[in-house]
Amino acid sequence: MKEDINGFKNIRMVDNFYQTSSFIPMPTIEISTLDENGNTNIGSYSLCFPYYIAGKDYYAMILECRNSSNTCKNLLRTKKCALNFITDKPKYFKEAVRLGFPGETTEEKMKDCIFSLVDGKRAKEDKNGKYPKVIKEAYQVFECTWDDSLDNAFNDKVEEEYNGPYHNFNGITSKFGAHFILKIDNILIKEKYYDAIINGVSASGFPSVPVDYGYRDSKNFWYTTFKRPRKEPIPKNKGVGLDSVKYAASRIDPEVKFSDEACAMLVKVPRVFLTMVLRGCVDWAKENNVTLITEKEMKIINDKRSKEKK
Repeated sequence: MKEDINGFKNIRMVDNFYQTSSFIPMPTIEISTLDENGNTNIGSYSLCFPYYIAGKDYYAMILECRNSSNTCKNLLRTKKCALNFITDKPKYFKEAVRLGFPGETTEEKMKDCIFSLVDGKRAKEDKNGKYPKVIKEAYQVFECTWDDSLDNAFNDKVEEEYNGPYHNFNGITSKFGAHFILKIDNILIKEKYYDAIINGVSASGFPSVPVDYGYRDSKNFWYTTFKRPRKEPIPKNKGVGLDSVKYAASRIDPEVKFSDEACAMLVKVPRVFLTMVLRGCVDWAKENNVTLITEKEMKIINDKRSKEKK
């Protein structure tokens, strides 16, 4: 009998522990890449998460995969991919399970694919380039390029077997594994969800996202379908007072000032993020030759897609 530890059992960790020893909520992503003949291949992945989210000169995702997979080989060759986020329709997840089965060629895998493949933004803007197609049925797509400069992974290439030395976090990372830091070139999103982000999201504005439980047994992959999301207001006592905002704003930069109305719009910002938010406002002001940030400028800054609205 396993030892009881305050109501917990200690379970043995083995390879693929996220599937065999635990339950981890994960996304369902179809990754499209180009094979050696320039044809789009699709592989299903859940180990794909945000990596660089702020403070860098680009944003990035991290992908973990087998180094024998078509996706890995194609990324090593071309450095290009698209992350296609599908909804929770049963037929889509069934197809995701099929497309995740290893060992098939692109021709074999894609012959009966139910997804519609179309050009993305990169292909539209670069007529002479070659890019993997994106899935039309996806609710959003990240077009990405592998940054092989990180961890000195630029010399990695397709091999029959990888015997090291291995990288720590980018490129070929073990005898069987690979990690790819994927620079996000474009985020493409369907109009309904674009409008929700720009104009304010409500419960009905969320896409029907499947959650992969991580765990699978010898017969099935397990996932859950979408349920109406619940909202939980941010506690009022977690923000900062107006006087504290005004004090911080008056000292953030000698050239850029904030009106009282602008400061009032920042009282709900958690204290730990206030300086970062103020610096972001100052950066915007200097880029736009603004020396006094008023309520008008704050509304522009708060619009996450202000450049698209110009």
